[in-house]
Amino acid sequence: MREPIKNRYEFVLLFDVKNGNPNGDPDGGNMPRIDPETGHGITTDVCLKRKVRNYVDLVKDNQTPYIIYVKEKAILTERRQPAYEAVADEKDKSTKISKARAWMCKNFFDVRTFGAVMSVKQNNCGQVRGPVQFAFAQSIDPIVPLEASITRMAVETRKESDSQDGDNRTMGRKTYIPYGLYEVHGFISAPLAKQTGFSEDDLELFWNALLNMFDHDHSAARGEMAAQKLIVFKHTNELGNAPAHKLFDLVKVKRATDESIPARAFSDYNVTIDRNNIPQGVSLEEKL
Repeated sequence: MREPIKNRYEFVLLFDVKNGNPNGDPDGGNMPRIDPETGHGITTDVCLKRKVRNYVDLVKDNQTPYIIYVKEKAILTERRQPAYEAVADEKDKSTKISKARAWMCKNFFDVRTFGAVMSVKQNNCGQVRGPVQFAFAQSIDPIVPLEASITRMAVETRKESDSQDGDNRTMGRKTYIPYGLYEVHGFISAPLAKQTGFSEDDLELFWNALLNMFDHDHSAARGEMAAQKLIVFKHTNELGNAPAHKLFDLVKVKRATDESIPARAFSDYNVTIDRNNIPQGVSLEEKL
């Protein structure tokens, strides 16, 4: 039996993107997400959770207890079917849902980590509040979303090749930002981990995912993305010893080079941590 974690955590992850689109907005022509009031870039929590899921699925190769529930093109009712088969002998409806929920937490990494809404009519497994949550990531400086025109030298069909429309080079557009350093805050709840069974092994796998997920997520659209720094605050108990926002305020990211010139690398920034004011009962670890 794997023991759930017994400590509360908060973390700060810094990641950057160069000549890529970290999180396109489908309602905005897939342009990089942006805060219209400040011009700062935005990356959603859902985007980051997807990368963690993909990394765990790659490393653990669909092995229990690290199966991924929310996979690309997954049919979720079918993903829950084994849970109902495992509790088929249970006659009481509420007990059956409760046991099916526990089965999902035990076998699916992302369910016991991030939670899931599974309270639908078919194969109802209830709802799970996950112990690990992200806020939205935000760029340190305003970003400049750009578009680049692209062409295709080949054609898809003979009809296109035989047409009289110029040289048949299909035009398209690629959206990107030249550079952006993003900061995201995260939270890990020990009481919720107790409910889902999120263990120390799960926690270590999660840290590894944050450090390595961008290295296994390269694509033409995302350019160069990399985790640059992971700062973890660990409390001595499950309820915590200090407010999360006070801990996040200890981490400062400022320009190290001429601010009149746009940043183009992580080395253009300084990251400082006010270690003298870390509250009692909280320890700090830099994992990168």
